[in-house]
Amino acid sequence: MNTKIIALDDDPTGSQTVHGCLLLTRWDEATLRAALTDESPLFFVLTNTRGMDAASAARVTRDVCQNLQAALSAEAAAGNPINPILVSRSDSTLRGHYPVETDVIAEVLGPFDAHFLVPAFIEAGRITEHSQHYLLVDGKKVATHETEFARDSVFGYRTSYLPDYVAEKTAGRIPANAVQRFVLDDIRGNALEAQLAALNHNACGVVDAVTQDDLNRFAHAVMAVAATGKRFLFRSAASLLTALAALPPQPIAATDMRHFVRGGKAGAVIVGSHVKKTSEQLAELLKEPNLAAIEVDIERIDRDNAQLVTEILARAQTAFDAGLTSVIFTSRSEKTFADQASRLAFGARVSATLMAIVAGLPNNLGWLVSKGGITSNDVKAALPPTMCFQPV
Repeated sequence: MNTKIIALDDDPTGSQTVHGCLLLTRWDEATLRAALTDESPLFFVLTNTRGMDAASAARVTRDVCQNLQAALSAEAAAGNPINPILVSRSDSTLRGHYPVETDVIAEVLGPFDAHFLVPAFIEAGRITEHSQHYLLVDGKKVATHETEFARDSVFGYRTSYLPDYVAEKTAGRIPANAVQRFVLDDIRGNALEAQLAALNHNACGVVDAVTQDDLNRFAHAVMAVAATGKRFLFRSAASLLTALAALPPQPIAATDMRHFVRGGKAGAVIVGSHVKKTSEQLAELLKEPNLAAIEVDIERIDRDNAQLVTEILARAQTAFDAGLTSVIFTSRSEKTFADQASRLAFGARVSATLMAIVAGLPNNLGWLVSKGGITSNDVKAALPPTMCFQPV
């Protein structure tokens, strides 16, 4: 039986550690069947549910799962049975609709013997040790519940000790003492496959990892045990996908990405994310030469949006004509809202404004980079057909 790793990605950053695979922005049965038969060992379904409320996230996840179930059944009937390894790919700082999405996946595509939280994102310095999740900040470990991410107005949390995090997010349905802890001694020991094989009844497990090799060892054991018929579901950051798929290194070096420029023309950077790290990165970017810094005042979005877009596009065109790269970014202030629904609705209006700007950029732009999960997801839909970038 063929194995296929299928990631339901709650924003489009999940694929950043892999290459050579399909990224689906739609999930009808025919499209899913095409992905199931693609030669790559994995594919992503870009649900963008982190930008939705919980009810909408559940509805979209259910739609994907029901269509995937139909696609898997059709492939099996055609003589191509597929063993899916399902990953609910989410944020490495513990933000997102857990357990909403994993509950829906288990309901539609289960039963599973276990589901695992694997939030380590090695490339970005997010590690898990003794079941405590950390960010590496200037080489020092900072528990994620002590960072700005834990204060997110939609996805905030009180603890990043993963058994307690599970209990908090499930409102006690899964108590902390019922969570199976896979610490580094387990991951690096000789009994990992036996430990995995003993799991059943959708047990909840949390997994340590401080290096990519830790994830590789865990993934190797998972694949071996899954081959015996055990069924596992994962809630993970991006690094686990690299381990599960066992892909070779990216064939294009980061330094060679500069060749992906059309016609030698100037490009543009679109920045929607407003977390502290992004603001720091933006400040460093704006120190570079040959840039035009163009701020989108979010206070004007509900007041004179059309005029705002017109002004931004005029400044971007002037910069392009002068051979300058436009760095178009939302103002760095953080607004407060009465409730989650208001915050999500305003975020959608901000994104819509950025996409109106993207759609109006010069059609012969040399390149385009977007920063921010929701921003990047929406950019793909906003690009006009004439903006088809190819390497030179």
